[in-house]
Amino acid sequence: MSSTPRKVRTLDVRPLIAQGEEPLASIMATVRAVAPGESFVLISPFLPSPLIERLQSEGFTARPEHRSDGGWQTQFTRPAAPDAR
Repeated sequence: MSSTPRKVRTLDVRPLIAQGEEPLASIMATVRAVAPGESFVLISPFLPSPLIERLQSEGFTARPEHRSDGGWQTQFTRPAAPDAR
């Protein structure tokens, strides 16, 4: 069985931040929608260090990458549920 995530959602919060809006509610709504084994990609104008720490404490893995446009793309993956036996 592969450990590759089944589905990846993308949330680009740069437009929200550019409009002066707080993106945390949108981010957390996306987090709640991520099922075990799935991922989401957050695109932001800065490295979301506090969010990375928070979601890692909840079991997510985080893979941040600096983009060529100066922003950050961070893939968060919820661990797959253990096999029920």
